[in-house]
Amino acid sequence: MIPACFSQPNTPPSSSTTQVPQNLVTCIYQTQLCNSPTYLTLTWFRTLLSHSLTIYAPHTFSITITLNPSTFSFFRTRPGSKSIYLTRPHKRSQKIKLHWDFSGALFSTRNSAEPESCFYLSICCNGRVEFFLGDPFLILPLQLSTHQTSDQTLVSRREHVFGSTSYVSRGEFMGSKREIEIELCSGEVLRVKMDGQVCLVVKRLAWKFRGNEKIFIDGVEVEFYWDVLSWVVGSENGNGYGVFVFQVGDGGAVWPEMVGPEKKLMKKRLVGPTMASSIATLSPSSSGVLQWTEESSDGGRSSCSSSTRSCGSSNGGFSLLLYAWRRD
Repeated sequence: MIPACFSQPNTPPSSSTTQVPQNLVTCIYQTQLCNSPTYLTLTWFRTLLSHSLTIYAPHTFSITITLNPSTFSFFRTRPGSKSIYLTRPHKRSQKIKLHWDFSGALFSTRNSAEPESCFYLSICCNGRVEFFLGDPFLILPLQLSTHQTSDQTLVSRREHVFGSTSYVSRGEFMGSKREIEIELCSGEVLRVKMDGQVCLVVKRLAWKFRGNEKIFIDGVEVEFYWDVLSWVVGSENGNGYGVFVFQVGDGGAVWPEMVGPEKKLMKKRLVGPTMASSIATLSPSSSGVLQWTEESSDGGRSSCSSSTRSCGSSNGGFSLLLYAWRRD
């Protein structure tokens, strides 16, 4: 059923309701494009009536693919491909080709934006598959059936989750699929759960609204940072968010530039004088806790919005950043 067709007669349809994000995930990969190292950003975005993927490489290209224009099964995306000519300073133009198939993609929950299995996305240059994501056991196009992918590494992940007291993230973390839950109890206690197990409790948030602790997951040390100042003092528009960072390994992390639907989300929700600097820059490092983690990492940490320079990802480190948007 289409909600607008069955709404109350005196209630005007609201486009803002159908465009409220259910899930938004941004992943950044270190890979190669036409023999040049780059950071490739993938932003998965789902609302009640739309579902899309935005692929972005700094100063190179950006493309948005509609995965499923509706939650209804008779609107299904089809396998597709697209050729793009890359134009870079002081380099000759080169052609890359994208192939994808999300028609049978499976998701961990009905609201998840990022598929879990039964899909593929590839980027080819000069007949070589330089990036591949998804299920290699699917029936692939001939040019992908014997692919040998260039080295690619997931170096960071940023997710926007929504709730009132519980905020859940499901995805790849430390080499396996995990469920991470941030739980706010009575407004004063913060619980961090990994696969249902409590690994950290922070009490008296009014005094400890920002901090960091070491936690251990499967014997591996993880640095955990939190910043819930907007939750403690309240926000002017009721859309305050908490920021949580899980950092594994040494060195800095790569915070992908906010593009596409994520950039629009932050522009729409970060209103008021206290958020002016965040709107101006739309930098993932705008939050105090992120500036703190940048300063504490070896050699600093950069937002890779302007170049493909190394930001501390070659050492096997990984960072998960959660924006937990509070809905009262």
